[in-house]
Amino acid sequence: MITSKLTSKAQTTIPQAVRAALHLREGDEIAYAIDGDRVLLTRATKDREDPFVTFSEWNSEADRRAYAGL
Repeated sequence: MITSKLTSKAQTTIPQAVRAALHLREGDEIAYAIDGDRVLLTRATKDREDPFVTFSEWNSEADRRAYAGL
């Protein structure tokens, strides 16, 4: 298990192994999901609200041109 300490200002450093696993870089946003006494930490994406984000195989420039008029 990876741990980090909480400062007096309620801040913590995200351990390097976690940053690497989530491909986090400076300026990235982090999303938290609370489930009882556990919290799921994920890399936030702007298209998280987009239900079609799971269809990334159809997310090419050719697809955007083909469906631009719909």
